[in-house]
This record gives sequence, structure tokens and C-alpha cells, in this order.
Amino acid sequence: MLSSAIKIDDEIFRNDLADTLLIKQGQPSQDAWCLSRDEETLPDIRPAIVPLKLWQQHREQKNLAPWLASDTELSSELVAVLHRAPLIAIDFPAFTDGRGYTLARLLRERHGIEGEIRAIGDVLIDQLYYMSRCGFDALSLRDDQPLEDALRWLTPFSVSYQTGVDVREALFERRLREAS
Repeated sequence: MLSSAIKIDDEIFRNDLADTLLIKQGQPSQDAWCLSRDEETLPDIRPAIVPLKLWQQHREQKNLAPWLASDTELSSELVAVLHRAPLIAIDFPAFTDGRGYTLARLLRERHGIEGEIRAIGDVLIDQLYYMSRCGFDALSLRDDQPLEDALRWLTPFSVSYQTGVDVREALFERRLREAS
């Protein structure tokens, strides 16, 4: 939970609204989307993020978005319909499950998804930098993760050695290019 108020778009959100916040494009943001884990029934509240199978049955509804389980196989048919989703959430069932990083990177780099890709589930602050490098642009933190700390963890390093969706050149390649 937040220990103090946070200013967002000229409005102050206090502790009682802290669970409605997420980090989007590196900034705190109020989350307009409701997350439903019910695999059988659509929630009454909209807009809503729902399990993939439920979304596929109702994908014509513009106020619904899918969440993908970490073991989702990205077939060409699935990717074709995901391009029309208002956002794509990827679930981290446990912080030790790294398959969501791969899904985000594949969606961005191989399949050209440009819209919002959101991390949900067991999302911890020490993962945020790596999630953003893999293509997540919205991060829904676990309830016990302080937002102030999370914002600091988005940029803990000034230089990245490896490539990512944000930097296409490895550090050694940049140094070779700059030296020539």
C-alpha cells in the first residue's frame, strides 16, 4: 500500500485508492480496467480484463481485453485476433515463472503488437526493469509492493548490456560503432 498521497494528472489519490493504481508508460496511473479471473462468467464491471478463452467468446465487445496465462501458445490465429484487443495482459502466477517475459517479447518483436501489454499477477518491484525491457508498458503491482519503490526500480541501471525491445544494440555493438 502507498504510505502517502500521489499526484496523478493534477488529482490526488490517497491510500484508500492505492489498489486502483498501476504503472503505465513509466508513470503512476489510475487503472480503469477491472481484472476478472472468473473463467465462466463475464464481470458486470466494464472495461474488464478477462481470461483468454472467455475473451475469445466475446471479443466483439470493445470493453473487454484478454489476459494470457504464462503457458499460452502464440499461434498465428491467436496473434491475428490479439492485434484487435484494446490491451493484452500477461499473468505471472508466481514471481519465479519467467514465461511471461518471453510472451511479451514475442508479441512486441515477432508479432508487432504495438498496443498496451500489461503484467498482472505476482509482479514484484525488482522485476519491473526487466519487464519493461521485454515489452511491458503497463505494470500492475502485487498489493504489498510500494508504488514509490516501484517507480525507482524502473530505472535502476544507466546502461544495459543486452538488447531489448527498448535498445536494439548490445553494449559491445554500440561501443564498436562509436569507436569506428
